[in-house]
Amino acid sequence: MGKFRGFCLLIVFILFMNVNSISANAIPQGDIVETFNELVEEKVAEANIPNAVVSIVYDGEIIFEKGYGYADINSEILVDPNTSLFRIGSISKLMTWTAVMQLVEQGKLDLDSDVNEYIDFDIPPLTGSTPITLRHLLTHTPGFEDYSTEIFTLEKDNLPPLHEYVRESLPERIFPAGEVLAYSNYGTALAGYIVEQASGMPYTTYIEENIFKKLAMNYSTFEQPLRESLLEYSVTPYRFVDGSFSEAAFEFMPVPAGAMSSSASDMARLMIAYLQNGHFDDEKILEEKTVQEMFNQQFTHHPTLDGMAFGFIEGTFNDKKVLFHHGGTMMFNSALYLLPEEGLGIFMSYSGGNHFVHNEIFQGFMDQYYPMEEVVFAPVTKGTNGSIEKFAGEYHQNRKSLTTADKFISLVTGIIQVETDKDGYLYATHAGETNQFYEIEPGVFKNKRTERTPDAYGNFKTIVFEEDKHGNMMLMTDGPMTYAKAPWYASSGFTFVALALSILLLIGTLLSWIFIALVRMLLKKQKDKDKIASSAKLLAIGYGVLSLILFGSIAINGEIDPVYQMPKDAFSEIPEWSIIFDFIPYLIIAFSIALTVFTIIIWKRRSWRVFGRIHYSLYTSTALFFVWLFRYWNLF
Repeated sequence: MGKFRGFCLLIVFILFMNVNSISANAIPQGDIVETFNELVEEKVAEANIPNAVVSIVYDGEIIFEKGYGYADINSEILVDPNTSLFRIGSISKLMTWTAVMQLVEQGKLDLDSDVNEYIDFDIPPLTGSTPITLRHLLTHTPGFEDYSTEIFTLEKDNLPPLHEYVRESLPERIFPAGEVLAYSNYGTALAGYIVEQASGMPYTTYIEENIFKKLAMNYSTFEQPLRESLLEYSVTPYRFVDGSFSEAAFEFMPVPAGAMSSSASDMARLMIAYLQNGHFDDEKILEEKTVQEMFNQQFTHHPTLDGMAFGFIEGTFNDKKVLFHHGGTMMFNSALYLLPEEGLGIFMSYSGGNHFVHNEIFQGFMDQYYPMEEVVFAPVTKGTNGSIEKFAGEYHQNRKSLTTADKFISLVTGIIQVETDKDGYLYATHAGETNQFYEIEPGVFKNKRTERTPDAYGNFKTIVFEEDKHGNMMLMTDGPMTYAKAPWYASSGFTFVALALSILLLIGTLLSWIFIALVRMLLKKQKDKDKIASSAKLLAIGYGVLSLILFGSIAINGEIDPVYQMPKDAFSEIPEWSIIFDFIPYLIIAFSIALTVFTIIIWKRRSWRVFGRIHYSLYTSTALFFVWLFRYWNLF
């Protein structure tokens, strides 16, 4: 009897401990709602966000959904989390990846087959690379270059249908497949086209029938523009500019990569389905093993880095595994976060802000409910910091173009500047903030900062340096982003300083010649009788005027729109009259050649004094530098 009583006490103790364990891991739903609501309200006010929406799911239920602000300010229509349609940008890609995995389950697609087997056009091979597969597309490793100025448009007629888009916008392959993480919108569009080819139905129809209807996502669509029955639920985007909200137009973008409009309630259903292994109520969109495969890491550059699952981006926030995807259009920013081990999902969307807002809200939530233990930093030792100087330099995103004018964008977007000090620390400046790193093993560095850092795809907690097979230094971070060390002549510092000095020389020369000409006129001095020298000077003046016109056109076309926050020529029609600027580069090349010839002649003839000849030679060198610079960056 005593043994039985002891056994019962042991069982009660075990049960008690399990209950305590469950309670310790569970989050009071009321607290979640209150805390999250406060975080959102604070950030919405701080960032002047006109409209926002949130939904949170926990343990298979929607525990919070709320709209903030107005879906339409003029009509004073409030945001409704059940029906208000926000543009969710790249979160749309999750529909494409879900569709691909459904067709894999049906045996209609194979993750490791050449994608050319599924399409009716050819993707050319790349020397030294294996064929591109769906596995590469799902992990953003197909090796395509990326065109950031060909994603958005405000005119429906400017966006070709999917079957034309995948042919006409086929990018160059710049990396071997499966070797380099480089986020690819085209890769997702191609996967969407493969869904069409394998299923035998249009992409939008397939998603409607196999995802939206099964999950009762009645306020979700890929249609551009929205059909009549959904127009009244469309959220109007605004941005706070000069003290008031400016309205923006509907954005058109490649359908499978970012065109979805959805409500917070619909996105909550999607999150529940993923967190419940593909099931929602009595419906099923994926098999359990498929969901688990999608949640597992499929690619990373280094064991210490979060990489890519199938479609989802891996993240570690306060030591918790998070699967997430962000979405950004010119006007909307959205985020979807899943914590599978906690049964928790969070969705946010808003217009008029930036991706830092949802990063900060989510990090604030994690700090509240999953606080980090105090971090003890290991001291830097001589054994680890002996050769970190080789990592110093400027790094550019590998998500870039090498063959179009978009190449120049790599000088202004996503640059990481790396410096080292004598104490063995490394400093990485990214998005305007500098973080201090210490080396934990050769080439692997940990951030000493524990709070959020401004990185769109990860926490920027760990960075890894490795040389590729060509000897180029690579910088790798969490998520689908990698960076390559730029040579000195392609760095932003060299390019912009050299450009500024050259423009100053050009303008200074023109002004000095004009001044000298005016003085000569006032003093009634005779004109220069050396016709060769006069012709050389007139040629240089003509070149200078053409160059200033070209720089002026670049400045006008490259001006950032205050509402859409992109250069106008990146999303709108270029005026027909601007075609005249297309001829200027060819004239500048011709003038540069002529300047070179005249430089040789004036030195042979000893025209002007030595200083004048040196000045003219510098002027000609500047002209040749401009030709090289503009050709290198594909600007003409």
